[in-house]
This record gives sequence, structure tokens and C-alpha cells, in this order.
Amino acid sequence: MLLASRRRLRAEVLIVLGLSLGQSAVYSVVQLLDKMTRAPLADATSTLNRSQNTREYFDLTYQLLDIIFALVPVALVFYFLSTHSQGNRDGGAGGAFARLGFNFARPGKDLLHGVGLAALIGIPSLGLYAAGRALGITTAIVPSGLDAYWWTVPVLILSAVRHGIVEEVIVVGYLMDRFGKFGWSAPVAIVVSAVLRGSYHLYQGFGPFIGNVVMGLVFAWIYTRTKRVMPLVIAHALLDIVAFVGFSLFGKAIGLG
Repeated sequence: MLLASRRRLRAEVLIVLGLSLGQSAVYSVVQLLDKMTRAPLADATSTLNRSQNTREYFDLTYQLLDIIFALVPVALVFYFLSTHSQGNRDGGAGGAFARLGFNFARPGKDLLHGVGLAALIGIPSLGLYAAGRALGITTAIVPSGLDAYWWTVPVLILSAVRHGIVEEVIVVGYLMDRFGKFGWSAPVAIVVSAVLRGSYHLYQGFGPFIGNVVMGLVFAWIYTRTKRVMPLVIAHALLDIVAFVGFSLFGKAIGLG
């Protein structure tokens, strides 16, 4: 019975990753190889939040659809968690959210911890990016390739929140829960989670891979201590908001983009 349950959970994890960040990791490796075989990584560019249509409102529609459908695997994660918890006292959807700490049970503490984590990760990341560019192992990263419309900043904020939710709920909360049920030790689960995080950033070069692995180690370790994914989501969203919106508003003024 236990073996069958673990097989089912492994299949479940593969389905979730195949529909989300595991798929992104595979594409990221292929994109890295493509860039490396064309020119030195230092000459390559990685553009995030690309414009998808030359017509303003079709572009807006595509951007919003991307954000909405990217959250579907997160809904699948909570469905699996709530289904697996049926019959328990904390079963159901509410229990699944509480199980990962993805709720508003302690908004003040979560916000404070999220802001602190964003500062802890964000400041060294700038230095790592500069070092990666100097060493030629990191592409030039353009955080926003969107045209300037009235909706650009709100969409970039939504995109940042989307990334925070998808990555932290799936790669930290969900996978740490499932890895534990596989019988893996906490250190092994933390390392695998962190390497997966780094792998779907490989299209940006080896510098971001290393930086995201370190971020993954810190985030997953914190999660094992707190069992709350919400501060991680807040920290990740804040980091991306600063990068996306800051570049969109001030990038050209300081000679970027």
C-alpha cells in the first residue's frame, strides 16, 4: 500500500512539473544551448515580459491570459493536496492552503518576513549579476520588454505576483511536502528543490542559475522551519516588482534597454 501511494505521488509530481516549472526547466536548458552555440553568453540577451502583439489591447489580453493560465498548475496542486487530505480533520481546500501556509493567518509577520527576505536576497543578487556579466557567464537581462501603455505597470505587478505564487507554492511548498512523503531527508529535498529553481533560470546564463540555487536553498530551509510559504511569495513578488517595474519606468533613463 505504501509503495503504491508513493508511486501515485511520484506520478502526481511529474504531472504538476510537466505542466509548469519542470517544462520551463527543459525549455531553459535548450535555450541556453541555443545561445551558447550562437555566440558568447555575454553577447546574448534574455528578455522577460515580452510584448506579444503590436496592437495595445490584444497585447494586454495576451498578457492577462498568460498570467491566468500560469496559475492553473497552482490550482492543481491545491486540488491534489485537498483530495489527499480528505477524511482528515484539516482536509479540504482550506486545509490545503493552511498546510502550505498560503493564507492570511498572520499577515503582519508574513509581510515583515517577506520584506526582510527580499532585502537579504535582492542586494547580493545585483552583485552576482554584475559579476556574471563581467565573467561572461550571464546574458544581458531585460526585465521588461513591454511597450509603454497605461496598463504596463499593473500588468508587470501582476506578472511579479504570478511568478511569486507559482514558484514558491510549487517548488517549495508542494515539492517539500511531496519529497517528505517520498521518504527523502530534509537536506536532500532542499537541494533538489533549489537545483530545480536554478534550472529553469538557465536561459539567463550560469550566474542566475547559481543565484537562484542559493535563493532556493535559503527559501526551502526557511520553509522547513516555518511551514509557511506566504512570506516567500511576498519576498519573491517584491523582488520581481522592483526589477520589472523599476526597469520599465527608469531603464531607459539610466541607459538600459
